[in-house]
Amino acid sequence: MDTESRVTQALAHHGQSHVLRHAHTLTPAARTTLFAQLAEIDLALIARLAHGGEDAAIDFATLKPAPYFHLGADTTNARAHGESLLRAGQVAAFTVAGGQGTRLGWKGPKGTYPSTVVTGKPLFRVFAEQITAAEKRWSCAIPWYIMTSPLNDRDTLAFFKDNNWFGRNPADTFLFPQGTMPSVSFDGKLMLETPSSLAVNPDGHGGAIRALASSGALEDMAARGIRHLSYFQVDNPLNKVVDPVFLGLHASSSGSSAEMSSKMVRKRDAEEKVGVFCESAGKTVVVEYSDMPAHLTTALDTDGALRFCAGSIAIHAISIEFMMRLTTGTGDGAFALPFHRAKKKVPYWCDLQHLTHEPNEPNATKFEAFVFDALALARTSLVMEAARVEEFAPIKNASGNDSPASSHQIQSNRNANWLEQFGVKVARRPNGDADARIEISAETALEADDLADVSLPREISAGQEIVL
Repeated sequence: MDTESRVTQALAHHGQSHVLRHAHTLTPAARTTLFAQLAEIDLALIARLAHGGEDAAIDFATLKPAPYFHLGADTTNARAHGESLLRAGQVAAFTVAGGQGTRLGWKGPKGTYPSTVVTGKPLFRVFAEQITAAEKRWSCAIPWYIMTSPLNDRDTLAFFKDNNWFGRNPADTFLFPQGTMPSVSFDGKLMLETPSSLAVNPDGHGGAIRALASSGALEDMAARGIRHLSYFQVDNPLNKVVDPVFLGLHASSSGSSAEMSSKMVRKRDAEEKVGVFCESAGKTVVVEYSDMPAHLTTALDTDGALRFCAGSIAIHAISIEFMMRLTTGTGDGAFALPFHRAKKKVPYWCDLQHLTHEPNEPNATKFEAFVFDALALARTSLVMEAARVEEFAPIKNASGNDSPASSHQIQSNRNANWLEQFGVKVARRPNGDADARIEISAETALEADDLADVSLPREISAGQEIVL
């Protein structure tokens, strides 16, 4: 049976034949494109998702804060083990970079956004310089896998080529787009965006694991001897691309290695819009801030601090073996992570107007997978506390919290802290913020101790800009 006949029959079986209503008007090329797109759709999965989805129910009555490895605990052995993994070439970096800079008013992939305090290095360059510095330190190759989106894949590749791959070997950088899922109307029907294309949406950051498998990236990692992946999102310039302490805790040399590990920071306040690490039915889970009941979000412990304080910052270490298991299921190629439903505004083809209509209100359901749902499927997992000023300065919004301005201040604060450890006097504002714009490149220092052998100024005055 040819593709058109097979697809037509499957659509009829699932009550979705309406998407072919314009097929007879299409050019041969457009018709081929439409049927090729339809052939990739798992109609049985869409039917199941449209009528209830797969969201796992959380028993909030028994929910507890997740245990975590506290900041300040002894990490000597963990660091040594993590460094041994890096020297052995068993670690790769993975950046989720499917977003555009729309909320920032930026025309282009978010990874091209200028992020550093003084020189405005784009996010991709910040991470590339970290990888290069780490490769020099541990005398290893660290391949870099970057998940784009169908929307920004071409522009991202062009950016890397225009920047000469940031001086790295192009063979060690693997770019691939994430997958998509069809949007459906509230009555479960597939939607057309144009007469020759379905309305689709990216399948969420959890789709990264599926895309790693379908793109061949997991096979590439296995061929290179990679055992662990350092996962992070593109919008945080303070990401430690490879953190030996975190990797060492994750891949414990004591025989209790975790399949997936995560970093957390203490929530700024009860209203901060981050997911929270919790324990449910004996498993570590992340509960989205929008799903957490108010009485738990604001609950305090005996010291007066937030009881559910462990905020997720989308930094993980994941074993390659675990990711392979998630994407092969029991051998039938099934994808293990659940899809979540969200009501959204989705452009659709309007027959009466003969154009793609932009709705003013939510008109469809989108399906997304979340990477942190993998925690509940891991045989073992670990959460490690990180210092916010050291590792979390995201650039998401044009102003306010998580904006370029707030990120620049946190970056300057971190760098001021580092310099003060070596006797540099840094001007401070009454609230404790550094009163100067301070940038330290990865080539100069990956961590504070690296400044021991660097020529440093004695003092940084108010309003000064300095790059080290």
